[in-house]
Amino acid sequence: MTFLRTLIVSLLGILVSLTGAVALALVGAAIYFSPGLPDVRQLQNFELHTPLRILTRDGRLIGEFGEERRIEVDFEAIPDEMINALTAAEDASFFEHQGVDPRGLARASLELMRSGGTIQSGGSTITMQVARNYLLTLDQTFTRKIREILLALQMEQVLNKQEIFELYVNKIFLGNRAYGIAAAADTYYDRPLDELTLAETAMIAGLPKAPSAFNPLANSERSLIRRNWILFRMRELGHIDDETYREAVQAPVTAERHSTVPEVDASYVAEMARQYAVDRFGDNAYTGGYRIYTTIDSGLQPTARRALANGLIAYDRRHGWRGPEERDIAASLVEAQEETETRGLEEELAESPEIRQTARQAAERSQTEIAGIDGDVSNWLQVLDRTPRYGLLEPAIVVESSGRTMDVLVDGELRQIPWEGLSWARPYLSPRSRGAEPSSAQEIAVRGDLVRVVENEEGQLRLSQRPDAEGSLVAQDPRTGAIRALQGGFDFNASKFNRAVQAQRQAGSIFKPFIYLAALEEGDMNAASVVNDAPVVMDDGSNELWRPVNSSRDFQGPTRLRPALARSRNLVTIRVLQSMGINYTLDYLKGFGFAEGRLPNGLSLALGSATLTPMEMTNAYSVLANGGFQVSPWFIEKVARQGDDEEEILDEASPQVACRGCDDDQETVEIDGHDYPVAERVADPAAVYILRDMMRDVIESGTGSAALSLGRDDIVGKTGTTNSQRDAWFAGFNDNLVTTVWVGKDSNETLSEYGSQAALPIWIDFMGQALEGSPSALPERPDTVITARIDPDSGRRLRDGQPGGIVELFHQDHLPDYQNSQISRELEEASGSQGSGTAESIF
Repeated sequence: MTFLRTLIVSLLGILVSLTGAVALALVGAAIYFSPGLPDVRQLQNFELHTPLRILTRDGRLIGEFGEERRIEVDFEAIPDEMINALTAAEDASFFEHQGVDPRGLARASLELMRSGGTIQSGGSTITMQVARNYLLTLDQTFTRKIREILLALQMEQVLNKQEIFELYVNKIFLGNRAYGIAAAADTYYDRPLDELTLAETAMIAGLPKAPSAFNPLANSERSLIRRNWILFRMRELGHIDDETYREAVQAPVTAERHSTVPEVDASYVAEMARQYAVDRFGDNAYTGGYRIYTTIDSGLQPTARRALANGLIAYDRRHGWRGPEERDIAASLVEAQEETETRGLEEELAESPEIRQTARQAAERSQTEIAGIDGDVSNWLQVLDRTPRYGLLEPAIVVESSGRTMDVLVDGELRQIPWEGLSWARPYLSPRSRGAEPSSAQEIAVRGDLVRVVENEEGQLRLSQRPDAEGSLVAQDPRTGAIRALQGGFDFNASKFNRAVQAQRQAGSIFKPFIYLAALEEGDMNAASVVNDAPVVMDDGSNELWRPVNSSRDFQGPTRLRPALARSRNLVTIRVLQSMGINYTLDYLKGFGFAEGRLPNGLSLALGSATLTPMEMTNAYSVLANGGFQVSPWFIEKVARQGDDEEEILDEASPQVACRGCDDDQETVEIDGHDYPVAERVADPAAVYILRDMMRDVIESGTGSAALSLGRDDIVGKTGTTNSQRDAWFAGFNDNLVTTVWVGKDSNETLSEYGSQAALPIWIDFMGQALEGSPSALPERPDTVITARIDPDSGRRLRDGQPGGIVELFHQDHLPDYQNSQISRELEEASGSQGSGTAESIF
């Protein structure tokens, strides 16, 4: 007994000594390392890297930029199952310990001694992981572990458990650009945390330990083992019962790659906003949690995208079939496989849209339906997998082409294109000519050819191809200048060049209204003024003679300004500009936002020889639509940053706006509860009103008559076509919306179509949907605008009692003289001689 007592006392003494030594060692380590430790209090206001998000005006996502995909979540929003799964996997006693788990450290210490000083498993608690992830480096050394322990102990004194856990779940990397559990739920399951199953929750909880090794997309077998171990731990810890455990471990692996899918497709606008953010915030734009709210309308933007795409596809169909996109699929597949080996194309395939994975799975499920092509399915799916989708066009591979139908593999299904969707495919010969109409599907494409298809409203497929022409559509609020919809091309993935703001193209006849407006405001001319539509020869200043003609190649003699504008008579417009003078006109046009340096100093200005962007043209038309106020285009409504509880507004737009009813000295006006500065008036409201009424004739009886199909009395506009039909335009508006459509080729080759053919149908498609259900939006007539009866031939006023005539609008100070017989005789003489072919010279 004496020996036993002595042994116990000795062991106790040794234990006390060791404990004291450990305590002294900890105290010494604290004294040594504490001066260089980061301040844990910074975690109370720590800002995580959060991607840049671009949104519509009503908060719908149109773009996300940044390497770290993160969706922050508060502790209260984390489901209990997720909390239990994570603690079971990483730190079962998290809510009991004070930042450090002695048992875990003891296990780590033994591994440390065996490894010769290199950290192996670490024994880290969740608190220690937060300290490492936020405040330390990731190097595995003994000194870092000591600093980690000390910081964890300090952290537990400053933050409560809920705050520490919240920091943990929002910071951890969980593979595939997902940072934090909410982003992981979205990435792998496309659902929020509270909609995950228990098995899915456990799968995510297994990722922090090794996001690559346990990734369900990269290694489903290892991830399944890890998931089931976590479920086992949850049962052992009493978080779930036996039945729940058995059901969860039998669940299949359902994870799939889900990229951030925009709610509204406005890629060109998203890129514009990204560039703005980088210019303002630098590289921090991608990590600072900024939110850029644009002026884009989430209802109008999809309409604009579809209208432009359908219009360009229709244009392309009118000009013929250029053949399959690829013919030898087997050879192209071999080439792609070689490129995969040498350039790592598998990474690009891994980033393919989710629709490609769906296509592959659907095809595998339906192979029995696709009779006779089993041997080709997997190869063809690889080709489809690497072939991008452009706009509304889906890639497809011809399975069988016989008679008047074509069977194609598209989106994993075997579908048929009827003859109605094939018969258009006459061979393309040139922009102005096509070959003979095909008599069978085999003349168009054969088995193994890669083609494009598009689905119509009835769900039927039509053969298609990537359009040879490009285009843009810009829709603007004329009162404020805000851009409501913008599409800079057929498809952003096909071409990132934003033609809406970057393409400087000749304006053509859509520029003519500004020449007429300048004339109306100058006062020497009015809507009834008569100008001779006759040949003219001019010196262009380069020893060359310029002989402009009308697009119709005819001459109509003396013509009033109203029908001249409606019929887009070139020679009348040139003489109008000449009568005012170039200098006066150029100075006047500054008020419409045109860059002076890009307006030619010559009479060709009358025909729209200026190179302008669709955005510039849309903004200029906004001045016509709002009664003469110089608004400016803008697309950033506000810049915000996500705070702890609510968004912090960093900047908010305050544009100058139009105000028809404002007094001349009024400086601000209230719109939707906000005060805005009133824009400068740059055009007389009477002149603008009269011009707008003249432009209505473009719709009623001129080159824009197709727009009558909309059945509206409040729309006006102007077609435009440049030399050799290289550019096709239509710009039109009512009081609430201005829209400009441009169609052309990046190569500047001819379209072989006029604005009324190529651009106007797109405008009609968009505006028909944009204005559907809205009341007519017409301006009030200014008090200075009056009506008078005129002679339609001379443009002179008729006196009371004189028969016939038509009613015309005039500024009260710019009324024409009265008709007399001498003028009638002169007009008859001029009309009789105008067809002689003799050209008037202007030098």
